[in-house]
Formats: sequence, structure tokens, C-alpha cells
Amino acid sequence: MVRISGTSSVRALVAACGLLTSAGCLADSLDARTVLEDAKLYFTAPARWDGQEWMYFGGTLLAVGLAHEYDDNVRAHFAGRSHAADPGKDPHGLQQALPAIALLAGTWASAALTHDDGRYAEGWSMLEASALSATSALALKYAFGRERPNDTPDVDAWREGADSYPSMHTTIAFAVGSVLAESGESRYRWVRRTLGYGVAGATAYLRLRDNVHWLSDTVTGAALGIASARFVLNRRNGAESRASMQIAPIDGGLLLTYSVPLH
Repeated sequence: MVRISGTSSVRALVAACGLLTSAGCLADSLDARTVLEDAKLYFTAPARWDGQEWMYFGGTLLAVGLAHEYDDNVRAHFAGRSHAADPGKDPHGLQQALPAIALLAGTWASAALTHDDGRYAEGWSMLEASALSATSALALKYAFGRERPNDTPDVDAWREGADSYPSMHTTIAFAVGSVLAESGESRYRWVRRTLGYGVAGATAYLRLRDNVHWLSDTVTGAALGIASARFVLNRRNGAESRASMQIAPIDGGLLLTYSVPLH
């Protein structure tokens, strides 16, 4: 049985359930059948991945594995600071969820004030990406049961009935922030990306600063949030996304680039 440590995880669970309930109750505005179809396609997506998408997944696993190698170092950097959380505590969990909530609420408020269908669609995309990614994050928390860094110095304290991996705050922040960043008019793209990814990145940093998550928890959360946003945006735009890898010559060697369009 998973032990929920700290109040932030309880809040995250309630928030995730609230998002799912809202999506179900308000589905008439989006089309209930579309919501259910999206959920089915999202959770069965690996069965349809092609070679490029498996390459993207492999790259994500590589990034998480690399982050895990630095979990000890990051914990050592933050654990001794005065603002680091005590065992079983997450004193700033609610405050650190507020920026992502503000982005979501601001999008809905802007849509209501301007009666802009595009902004309503953006708000729905944020809500759906958050619900899908939060559900996935909860499943991973139960599956891995990792202890938090303010509870143990052991980076490999898996299957201990805890809830560190992945970071729910980071997951939802990147889901909401990525939708904001990659939606709307292209001429404001830099503003949207700065705000969306800035809020998401700051949320991940604060979770590390307070010593309530390992670095690999936040990297996994970021990947999960971005992937969920990408899925929802592709569904809304009716486009198929394709990852690409290129090798280009540079002075003294080769440059390997890997890109995945968000929409």
C-alpha cells in the first residue's frame, strides 16, 4: 500500500481527481465522446508508436537515467539549506502549485472576457493535458513507491510505499505551460514560451530547492507533462507529429540534433 507523505501529495491527488471530474462533467462543451476517445488513444498510444516515437521514448529514458546519476549531488546541494523541508513535510506545496493554476485560470478568464473560441479551446487543452498527465503520474507513484529526499538519503529507495516519483507539481506545470507555449498566434510565440516554460521550469526548481523531490522525479514529470500536452495539441490540430534526428558537420566533429514538434 502506498503511503502518501506530506500534504502536497494529498492536494495533488485531490487536484487530479478534480481535473478528471471537471473534464467529465463539463464534457458537453468539448464533446464527451471526444474526451473518452482521447483518453483511450492516450493510454494505448505505445501500441501504435513507430520507430521515431520509440526513439523519443528511449531518449527520455536516457535523460531520466542521467538525471538519476546526479540525484545525490542535487540533494546534497539543497538538503542542508534552511528552507529544505523536514521529513514528511512539504510546507510550500500549495504555493508552488499556484503559478500553474494561475496560467490555467488566466486562460479561462481571458476566454470568458473576449469570447474567443480559440482561447476556450486552449483552456480545454490545458485541462485535458493536466488530467491525462496527472493520472499517469499517479499510476507511476503507486508503481514505483519512491521515498522523497527529505525522508531518506538513499536515491534507490524504491517500492517503499512512498510517492516521490514522479513530481506531480512538475508534471502538471509542464502540461499547462507547454499548451500555453505552443498555442495561439505565432508572433507572440516567444512570450508564450518564456511564460509557459518559465513557470514550469521554476516549479521544478522549487521542488528541488525544498528537497521534496529528486532531480529524476522532476525530469520524468517534465517529460510526462510535455508529452501529454503534445498529444492533446496534435489531437486538437488534427496533425500527426513526427520526431526527427539529424546529423550535421561542425568544426571538429558532428552535431546530433533530435527534435519533436509540439504541434
